[in-house]
Amino acid sequence: MEGRNVDQWMNHEPQDEWESMMKRVAAFHHKHDFAGQNGHDMGYRMALTIEELGELAAAITKGKPLEECAEEMADVLILLMGHSLAMGIDLKAAFEKKYLRIMKREALQGRLGIRVTEYRPE
Repeated sequence: MEGRNVDQWMNHEPQDEWESMMKRVAAFHHKHDFAGQNGHDMGYRMALTIEELGELAAAITKGKPLEECAEEMADVLILLMGHSLAMGIDLKAAFEKKYLRIMKREALQGRLGIRVTEYRPE
């Protein structure tokens, strides 16, 4: 499930919308030299992820306009796509593999709502 690095994406001709999006995220990483400026350190990136998830949660729980919620979701998506660059993971392949697994799962009703998980409460 090896993915392309920033340079490989920069030299790649996208074949579909996903690849076009990945190339644009790679261009962002290239522009700011994330790899050379500690921007691919996963400890740092996880801290950024928590920050961005907090901003998304705040937008939702504070009832901000959908446009602001969408912008925060886009931040999280771009960050996750960047994680795949930093780690050399083919995120699309990982998505496809995981999707096949979750579609086989049954839904469970938890205290807070529906869950689709392999976890089974005792």
